Amino acid sequence: MSFEYELLKECKQSGARLGKLHTPHGIIETPIFMPVGTQATVKSLTPEDLHDVEAQIILSNTYHLFLRPGHELIAKAGGLHKFMNWDGPILTDSGGFQVFSLGDLRKITEEGVEFRSHIDGSKKFISPEKAVEIQTALGSDIMMAFDECAPYPADRQYVKNSLERTTRWLERCVKAHKNTENQALFGIVQGGMYRDLREQSAEQILRFDLPGYAVGGLSVGEPKELMYEVLDYTTPLLPPNKPRYLMGVGTPDCIFEGVIRGIDMFDCVLPTRIARNGTAMTSQGRLTIKNAQYTEDFTPLDPECDCYVCKNYTKAYLRHLYKANEILSARLMSYHNLHFLLNLMKNIRQAITEDRLLDYKDEFFAKYYGDKEPSKVIK
Repeated sequence: MSFEYELLKECKQSGARLGKLHTPHGIIETPIFMPVGTQATVKSLTPEDLHDVEAQIILSNTYHLFLRPGHELIAKAGGLHKFMNWDGPILTDSGGFQVFSLGDLRKITEEGVEFRSHIDGSKKFISPEKAVEIQTALGSDIMMAFDECAPYPADRQYVKNSLERTTRWLERCVKAHKNTENQALFGIVQGGMYRDLREQSAEQILRFDLPGYAVGGLSVGEPKELMYEVLDYTTPLLPPNKPRYLMGVGTPDCIFEGVIRGIDMFDCVLPTRIARNGTAMTSQGRLTIKNAQYTEDFTPLDPECDCYVCKNYTKAYLRHLYKANEILSARLMSYHNLHFLLNLMKNIRQAITEDRLLDYKDEFFAKYYGDKEPSKVIK
């Protein structure tokens, strides 16, 4: 089989999972964080950079690549891997979240979603079949089913109707998905913040016996405690022999809490987005490089980090780059932040191996957050 998930170990202290996900483009050690390469690029970084920071899999965006340059062109180039010169696994989202976030620019029907392009205002349409067609052309290792992501807060009846439509759309995705040998289709459990609706969605989605499952509809503005509560009762509904993907989560506290609740895969634009805005993730917490206190600081971003950036550049230089609006600022800060987060995942996997994940979480939180509580909202 091209796709197989091996559950190697469960942490005796926390219940967190250690595993390996086999794909046509390589084996992914889980738990793992996936850098986001929305438009066939992780902004400012080359594939060589991504290998350097030990990215095992990246995520690209179906909606954006459909609009520009178009999936037909990428197919002519030999698929997304060849087009962007990345030889590792790729996961593509279905475009559903981006479409539904367009608000007044889109119209949802049973057939699919009609929307106006944010680029030129032209009318476009994505159905479950179209989402599969696009992702088949892209050639990603893992494609996501086209779903409806309900907003937060949302009326219970709206969420119920939404999750049932997501199930019907999944059935259509499964029928349209032909390249099963080379591309895995993951289903998405919805249901908002309602326990019985999450249970209903999971029961329906699991009937399709797919290679993996995602928990969707979280990290959409709800308090973190509510997200954790939903994960507490949703993750146990998912089969232990399949990978579990929590969509759109990338802060260290949410990653720890997700891993402890049995999640294997995460993605988020956070590390690269805040990097472009001059914020670094360090062992001592977030550092805002534009602050005047770093004007003559000739020490590395993080004395405990061994990445290329911390070995070669100082806070003073990185502050200069940022203040001067130099392109190199985005690249070096993004490189560091992804190295930091992927190294955190490596340490989490090691802590699971040693049955000490809760101890490691306490050690990390004490240094990263100090006396401050992690933010109550997801951002």
